[in-house]
Amino acid sequence: MVGGAFSIHSKITQPPLSFTMKPTRLTCSSVNLREFRFAQTMVFAIEEINKSDFLLPNVSIGYRIYDNCGSTLSSMRAVMALMNGNERTVGKSCYGQSAIHAIIGESESSSTIVLSRTTGPFKIPVISHSATCECLSSRKDYPSFFRTIASDLYQSRALAQLVKHFGWTWVGTVNSDSDYGNNGMAIFLAAAHEEGVCVEYTEKFHRAEPGKLMKVVEVIRKSTARVIVSFMAHVEMNNLLEQLSLHNITGRQFIGVEAWITADSLVTPSSFSVLGGSLGFAVQKANISGLDHFLTRDFWERDFNCKERNRGSMAETSACIENNDISELKNSNDDVSELRYSTNIYKAIYAVAHALHSILNCSNCQRCDEMVKVTPWQVVESLKKVNFTIKNGDQVWFDSTGSAVARYEVLNWQRRSDGRVHFKPVGYYDASLPPGQRFVLKTEAIMWPGEGRELPVSACSESCQPGTRKVLQKGKPVCCYDCIPCAEGEISNTTDSNGCIKCPAEYWSNEKRNACILKTVEFLSFTEVMGIILIFFTLFGLLLTSVVATLFLINKDTPLVKANNSELSFLLLFSLTLCFLCSLTFIGRPSEWSCMLRHTAFGITFVLCISCILGKTIVVLMAFRATLPGSNVMKWFGPTQQRLSVLTFTLIQVLICTLWLTINPPFPFKNMSHYKEKIILECALGSAVGFWAVLGYIGLLAVLCFVLAFLARKLPDNFNEAKFITFSMLIFCAVWITFIPAYVSSPGKFTVAVEIFAILASTYGILLCIFAPKCFIIVFKPELNTKKHLMGKA
Repeated sequence: MVGGAFSIHSKITQPPLSFTMKPTRLTCSSVNLREFRFAQTMVFAIEEINKSDFLLPNVSIGYRIYDNCGSTLSSMRAVMALMNGNERTVGKSCYGQSAIHAIIGESESSSTIVLSRTTGPFKIPVISHSATCECLSSRKDYPSFFRTIASDLYQSRALAQLVKHFGWTWVGTVNSDSDYGNNGMAIFLAAAHEEGVCVEYTEKFHRAEPGKLMKVVEVIRKSTARVIVSFMAHVEMNNLLEQLSLHNITGRQFIGVEAWITADSLVTPSSFSVLGGSLGFAVQKANISGLDHFLTRDFWERDFNCKERNRGSMAETSACIENNDISELKNSNDDVSELRYSTNIYKAIYAVAHALHSILNCSNCQRCDEMVKVTPWQVVESLKKVNFTIKNGDQVWFDSTGSAVARYEVLNWQRRSDGRVHFKPVGYYDASLPPGQRFVLKTEAIMWPGEGRELPVSACSESCQPGTRKVLQKGKPVCCYDCIPCAEGEISNTTDSNGCIKCPAEYWSNEKRNACILKTVEFLSFTEVMGIILIFFTLFGLLLTSVVATLFLINKDTPLVKANNSELSFLLLFSLTLCFLCSLTFIGRPSEWSCMLRHTAFGITFVLCISCILGKTIVVLMAFRATLPGSNVMKWFGPTQQRLSVLTFTLIQVLICTLWLTINPPFPFKNMSHYKEKIILECALGSAVGFWAVLGYIGLLAVLCFVLAFLARKLPDNFNEAKFITFSMLIFCAVWITFIPAYVSSPGKFTVAVEIFAILASTYGILLCIFAPKCFIIVFKPELNTKKHLMGKA
């Protein structure tokens, strides 16, 4: 014997309780044809098994079906009747054994909980076809509960994955205030939090609370979330739909659950404007051969009092016509076309049959052992082990919690060309598959609210584009944020980045801050304007020096050239040429050799230049300070001594440079600290002491030369070279004293430009101050180029 409990009526009227007389029976109303189909399916499966020669061949299954009228109170009455039998007995006698071996039902989780808690102590198995509350998975609380549908644990998590898949980070939630709705929504909220989905509001109401329903409608109307996750039974969903249609609240994307997504009772002329485009999970559709014929035949015979045609005579036995008025049955929520939950009832009956088949030691060739006394707890243990395949190919077995494997279809509310609403499959979810293959969606087949093809957007804040980062708004959920551009040198190359990534040392962010690009490498090159100008003045200086040297070479035998120590003059011109040339070593990309060459060449050539000037100055002083007649002081500073003095002064600088290059030489260096957005390629000094020693030695010789030339500036002579040396050294010292702060403060390639400018300015100063007057006389005043004029006797 198998019991059944279904909500064949969906409303109940309780009689007044005066406690002075026996209460009258509860009055049930509003036939629910969907639940009636469930009862019919149970009858169909039992009749099919009783006709089978392979399953329980000599044992028949009987059934007792009760209507609980959609009430937990009636559920209690039904379960007590199923356990005790409906016989009225006198006295306290009882059989001590349940009148049934298993119970099929119920449809809603709250009623099923009442059913399972009542039967649990007696170990009577309860198999539900649609009670999905995760709370029923507890084997401690419900040790004899089974179900041919999956727990809401999978559906709730799949809902969160569905919402995340479409990028909806800002949703509202509404659920039935029942075990089913509250447990399912709690799992969804936890899963949504893990997926990074924010919930703007969470509302719930019971079907008997119209006041709370109106509050929910008002919250939905004022909300900014365009997506609503609805975890409700179809009765509450129908109530909500009526109010949303009444208040013309449309354009929301509803995400539904198996309890209502395929409910035909929700399909009305005005409902599609609210629920059109809805997405949700439904129990997989299955085709049980013979079931649809059994159900539809019964439907016409009962509701329209007609018979189907006689197949033998092809004659009509009654007036079954095509245009019967079925408008009064529009809220029947018929499951005939879908056959989703009906399949679960079919599986449940066959699971009980296979369990009994095992207990009774039945076989295909032999009869069942009728002597075995079957108890409900034996059925419970046997149900845990069943594993069979029904005739449509579906495998049936129960996991450790008594649930079936989670397999869902993803359905989309669409409207056909004829105006009828169609629940179109657009994907599936199968928990038995590997993690990466469980969820499959055909996005291109989905019709969104308003019958559009464009994916709706539901976000508290717009997505932060690459180049920006999210900053949370104070006091709001994590999905509400502002988009702040990344700082210089940082990037974000993904949408909705929580932070910016710092570019590597040699890279810098582009203008959009979405990619790192190589920093510009800066150095004074030969091709840029500044480099070309400096090269021009260098070459022009070389040209002038060559002209002067040529002029002096042509007039080397004239008094003016001889009087100014022609050997030192030519050596000075040679050193000036080297000074001009060494400025070129400062231009171009720094390398290891160029860095060492530029500073040492500069130091040595300038010391050679100033040594020559110093020699000429000493010669002037010696010549005019020999006051005694016949004094031979000049023999102590003759040509040989002059050469030695120049060589000695120069060798000292060579020694300083050698020590510098040996201990810590200059080297190419990428300066990334002065500018953030570019790299300055420069020559690091290596040893700062070496650099300032080279510069200091040049300065010492220049100051000494200046002092000696200053002392000799008023010596009698028409062409006293000392005064010109004084001017040249004055310019030289002024340039290099100015160079020090300019060199220290100039950034990047301008540091090199300042150094080249100082070299060129001081070189031009020496060239022009010392040689320009002489060249003027040689070229334009040749009559003054005589010995008498030079001695002041002309």
